[in-house]
Amino acid sequence: MRRRLRTAGVVAGAVLGLVASAMPAGAQVGTGPWTAENPSFNVQERGCGTVDGLDFELTCSTGSGDQRAERRYVTYPGGTRQFEGSFRLTGMAGTRISLKQTFRDAPTAGPFFMLAVERGGRLYAVHGGETVGSGATVGTSVRVNTVHQVGSTHKVYINGSLKQTVSSSAGSYYDKFGAYRTASGAGPVKVTWSGIKFWRK
Repeated sequence: MRRRLRTAGVVAGAVLGLVASAMPAGAQVGTGPWTAENPSFNVQERGCGTVDGLDFELTCSTGSGDQRAERRYVTYPGGTRQFEGSFRLTGMAGTRISLKQTFRDAPTAGPFFMLAVERGGRLYAVHGGETVGSGATVGTSVRVNTVHQVGSTHKVYINGSLKQTVSSSAGSYYDKFGAYRTASGAGPVKVTWSGIKFWRK
């Protein structure tokens, strides 16, 4: 089993940051004002996971082991952060695959929120099993926003509609997206993300 970690290009990130700072921060959800930002990230490929730009794939059908193809963004220590991105499944022979995660960092590291999809298109929160959307079938684009006010609330929006609000403790967190096999899931799966944006306030 392979385990690889790649760092995003610093020069490209700096250029994107300059461009973003010159553009209006028109966040899709939540009350502003918002400031656009371009956090750096690492690419995580483990098990049968592969990443090519914004294309993420789990090539195997195994129901065990660490199978992931993800971007892991830098840690944010507090404040209010918004993530936005759209995903489109291009192949889904598996089921119960996590697509977007909000993670706690050390010293209490672990998953805080995991958005996953079942083969039939149901979107759900892995912890608790709450349904947060439907219709996420192959070929359909779905927009996801998370608004995280650290120490207060974490909100999930699907296609612009608020679907879940939970309380959040203080601490440090980070965003991840891509494709990750949940404990009850298995591939194969192919997903393409687009329109990735981040804001803070």
